[in-house]
Amino acid sequence: MRELIAWLKANPDKAQAGTVGAAGGAQVAGMYFQKITGTRFGFVPYRGGAPAMQDLMAGRVDIMFDQAANAITQVRAGTIKAYAVMTEQRWHLAPDIPTIDESGAQGLHVSYWHALFAPKGTPADIIAKVNAAVVSALADPKVQQSFAAQGQDIWPREQQSPQALAALYKAEIEKWWPIIKAEGLKVE
Repeated sequence: MRELIAWLKANPDKAQAGTVGAAGGAQVAGMYFQKITGTRFGFVPYRGGAPAMQDLMAGRVDIMFDQAANAITQVRAGTIKAYAVMTEQRWHLAPDIPTIDESGAQGLHVSYWHALFAPKGTPADIIAKVNAAVVSALADPKVQQSFAAQGQDIWPREQQSPQALAALYKAEIEKWWPIIKAEGLKVE
């Protein structure tokens, strides 16, 4: 990672990062990487992760910020190199891949998470019933095994509430909105 960062600094705007769509999560993660590391490179939007990954493997783009679960097969096959996982802890399916902090870009934590949302004004008792059903499903060992096999982490029980989701959502907006606004990103 340190060599990559040094190369990007020595060759500003020469590298290209493949992204899924324009102004999506991968591009925002790449912009955050640029901010943390002081590097610059371009972004090439693709109509999906598969075409972006194909061009990464073929050398038509230089880097890609992707979900670990999407890229691990190619990493294991040796067709791409994983520099780091962008989390505070090593990933349970690839403990040999260092964290971003270990690799030289401290604080560059990016998580892709999933949640259920309901329309504003949904009655609290309905929210509670849906939440209880989700919590119950996530406690099922078969569901946990399925998620783990896909490289997905399940939040600890204390984080499986509407209040915890609201706090996470607020924190994510506070983290990412300044980057999106500073770059003038608009969804296309």
